[in-house]
Amino acid sequence: MAQWILVKGDRVLVHDRDQPSFPTEFEVSPADAHHVGELGGHEWWTAAIDDAPEGYRFEPLRALHAPLGDERWFAVGRAVQLVAWADTHRFCGRCGSPTVRVPGERAMGCESCRLHWYPRLAPAVIMVVRKGDSMLLARGSRFPTPMYSALAGFVEPGESLEEAVRREVFEEVGIRVGDVEYFGSQPWPFPHSLMIGFFGEYESGEINIDPNEIVDAGWYQPGALPLVPGPPSIASKLIAGMSRRIGG
Repeated sequence: MAQWILVKGDRVLVHDRDQPSFPTEFEVSPADAHHVGELGGHEWWTAAIDDAPEGYRFEPLRALHAPLGDERWFAVGRAVQLVAWADTHRFCGRCGSPTVRVPGERAMGCESCRLHWYPRLAPAVIMVVRKGDSMLLARGSRFPTPMYSALAGFVEPGESLEEAVRREVFEEVGIRVGDVEYFGSQPWPFPHSLMIGFFGEYESGEINIDPNEIVDAGWYQPGALPLVPGPPSIASKLIAGMSRRIGG
């Protein structure tokens, strides 16, 4: 039995927010449907939809993590990204001609200039830097609540991940990072990022924030942390992992 993740922007069609369920039937042109994958013995598909049928409503993707859990939430996040990719690649970015689905590939193809457009993925580094028994956390200027988190930023062309870690930390808070150690990665569908986590070791410098990006930053000990992100963000795992390292 198929399961349908029907999407409108960054909102998802569900029957019940507290115990979300998804439609098992949906009429859509094959050209507009995208295969998400197999989960729980079902094939999952996604498509865009404009109006919620009776008994259903649209819920923001962020609000669905707690009731869905990690596995299903990331599958729904994948669906949201696929729908957004198809919507923003209906025309060729080089010649402006309409695009069509490429058979056997996850790609939109231009029949005029033969260029293929694949789902966009933006790699971003996210890191917690250690200095003795403390870790560096910052409050971003776009945070809606007074929350402190790991520093993060997008990787630039021609740059290694380790170089991106050192550059972002120095640009945002004026701290130079020495050793860099890979922690793990996580897809992040806001809107199409791949978050790549690292631990870093303090090398030199004093905190000097970039006010365009950062409201405040400081060194925090594991037992005296400010408000920090919770699941499913990889930032919460990085902060917990650094707390364990510092605590021995």
